[in-house]
Amino acid sequence: MGIHQDAPALEHDGEDTTDDSIHEPRLWRDDGWTARVIKNEDDDGWAVEMTREGESEPALVGPWTMGRDKKNPKPLDPSAFRTLIKTASEVIRRHEQQLHAQLHKSVKVATSEATLTVKLDVVPDEDEPFAVLSAVGEYGDTIAEVTVAPNFKFTLGTATAWVENDFRKPS
Repeated sequence: MGIHQDAPALEHDGEDTTDDSIHEPRLWRDDGWTARVIKNEDDDGWAVEMTREGESEPALVGPWTMGRDKKNPKPLDPSAFRTLIKTASEVIRRHEQQLHAQLHKSVKVATSEATLTVKLDVVPDEDEPFAVLSAVGEYGDTIAEVTVAPNFKFTLGTATAWVENDFRKPS
């Protein structure tokens, strides 16, 4: 199989589509992903990079197996490509979970009347980032909300102090 990048448009379900799949020993493009086998800069071996369509940076770069001649890389194949997609997708998912955890935090604060959930939601705006500190009641009702700096130190202690200070904007 070779490069099909400039293949003519195909008739499919009434829509014109082009097949831009590539299935070469060191370059595969399919299913929204590109796998490229590259020379490992750190040693004599090979590496593979997986890049999701539309992204400029690879989601995954890892070692790649040598071929039988112990000089050239093992060619890409359908099974390896599917495994690489699965691994790269997992890396992206974990990165997204980590980013979400950094931007959205919450703690429970018990008062004499109820247990509140105090949340900090950071809005990473390029020009003017900010965060929203909010208190939510046991039934999901918002009790209070204030805007704070995006680097607001959010701990159980600062959340409790905010609640005990009648939800006045922290300084």
